[in-house]
Amino acid sequence: MLAAALVSPLDDLGERYLFSAHMVQHILLGDLAPLLLLLSLSRVIMRPATRRFMSLERRLGALASPAALIALWLVLIYLWHVPALYDAALRHPLIHAVQHLCFFCAGVAVWWPLVQPVPMRRRLTGLAPFRYIFAAKLGLAALGIYLTWSTTVVFTYYERVPRIWGLSAVDDQNAGGALMLVEQSIVLLTALAILFVRFLAQSEEEERRRERLEDAAPA
Repeated sequence: MLAAALVSPLDDLGERYLFSAHMVQHILLGDLAPLLLLLSLSRVIMRPATRRFMSLERRLGALASPAALIALWLVLIYLWHVPALYDAALRHPLIHAVQHLCFFCAGVAVWWPLVQPVPMRRRLTGLAPFRYIFAAKLGLAALGIYLTWSTTVVFTYYERVPRIWGLSAVDDQNAGGALMLVEQSIVLLTALAILFVRFLAQSEEEERRRERLEDAAPA
C-alpha cells in the first residue's frame, strides 16, 4: 500500500496533474496503510515492546486516550488541508514529506484504539468502539462534503498544472472530495460490520462464562 502511494505513477500524477490522484495517495497513506500495518502487528510480535508502550502511555496520561487520538487525527488532516499549507507541500519536497509523515501518523493514531496491537489502559468497551469509529469518520466527512460540492478551486496549485482527462480544476477537486467520502463510507461500514461480529462473539463468550460459573456454584 505504501509502495502504491509513494513509488507508483500515482505519486507523479497527484503532484503534477490531478488533485483527485493526490487524494487517493493521501487515502492510502493516512488511512489504509496504517490500518493494515497495525493489523499485521500481532501481540506476539509486539511483546518485546509492550512494556515500553505501556510505560509511554502512562507518561502521556490523557493524551493517550481514544478521544485525544481522534482529536490528533482530525487536527492533522484538517491542518494540512489549509490551502496555504497544502500548496506549500506541493511546491517544496521537504514539506511534502512532512505532510505525508503526518498523515501516516494520524492514521496510526486513529486506528490504534480499535486494533490495539498493545493493550491500552483506557480501552474501548461495550458500544464505545462503535461511537469511536463514527466520530472519527463522520468528523472527516465535513471536509469531503465541502470538497465534493465546492464551486471554486480551494488549492490554487492545481489551477496552474496541465489539465488531463477532460477534468477542469473544479471538477477534479469535486472528484477528490467524492473519492474521500466513498472511501470513508466503505471503511466505516466495514469496520462497523467487523465490530458488530466481534461484539456478538464477546457477548456469547461472556454468556458461556456466566453459565459455567452458575453450574460450578452448587458444586
